[in-house]
Amino acid sequence: MTTAPRLRSPEHSRLQPAQAFPPLRRGRLDTLQVNLTYRCNQACVHCHVNAGPTRTESMEAATLELIPAVLAARDLRCLDLTGGAPELHPQFRALVRAARALGVEVIDRCNLTILQEPGQEDLADFLADQGVTVVASLPCYLQDNVERQRGSGVFQRSISGLRQLNALGYGQPGSGLELNLVYNPQGAALPPEQGPLEADYRRVLWADHGVVFNRLYALANMPVQRFAAVLSAQGELEGYLQLLRRSHRNENLTQVMCRQLISVDWQGFLYDCDFNQQLGLAASGASATNDEGPAGRSHLRDLLRRDPAGDPIQVADHCFGCTAGSGSSCGGALAA
Repeated sequence: MTTAPRLRSPEHSRLQPAQAFPPLRRGRLDTLQVNLTYRCNQACVHCHVNAGPTRTESMEAATLELIPAVLAARDLRCLDLTGGAPELHPQFRALVRAARALGVEVIDRCNLTILQEPGQEDLADFLADQGVTVVASLPCYLQDNVERQRGSGVFQRSISGLRQLNALGYGQPGSGLELNLVYNPQGAALPPEQGPLEADYRRVLWADHGVVFNRLYALANMPVQRFAAVLSAQGELEGYLQLLRRSHRNENLTQVMCRQLISVDWQGFLYDCDFNQQLGLAASGASATNDEGPAGRSHLRDLLRRDPAGDPIQVADHCFGCTAGSGSSCGGALAA
């Protein structure tokens, strides 16, 4: 197991728990979101994980083996695999097979370019064979905008990946293979309304590239890690935080993802969401006997013994990113 230090936002001091954000409690847990590795073949500007090719953090085998047991113990419906590029973890495929054997939906949060990486030539076939839901990052349908966020050449490689998935049935009517795309805004702005934006994606991607997909998820950029550092360097961080606060809608609180999802880091520790994970805001629920980490810090193994429903959720200023405007979650906008 690697012992690389946790990287935090340079503006972490501004993101301490905020009384202004309404208190929340967890509902029934249905999704386990697992960050298998911070290693990635890309280093995107908007990445809240600060993932990249030089990161070495990776879940060790003993921790990974707990995941199918937790899925069964808690009767969960979904395993959501993220990173970094989760496919770069050496046991990614074994974990997918184990979860699918339990009848659990598996989501692969895929950056698309991973499909062309050496050693991953059969990845798309594997995902299709296992019936994995692919949630693919494509922050715009225009090449210039994508490459401004994700690097030169990424757009065409992403289109190639989408065509490869389409050829296997992904996004095609009646195939049962779901392909959803993720939009992120450019800079310190909220995403536009999801429905009309999805229609634009469909029109342009089909007309220009012959690509189809199921749904578009419009996600707000979170002021965490690399994106927070970029905003800070540009003098825009405080303004963005104020925009999120001004745009808060109470009606989105009933649907925020942290009420049904729990996030697991590469060491197996629990967080209320992936953003809290990156800020080191551990889940506040009581832990079982735990031989690792600080006393009271909940671990994946605790979910074998304990249902976290009703636990208080850690909130801070960045939480306004999930409730601003139409809302934002790992499943896209919260309100029409």
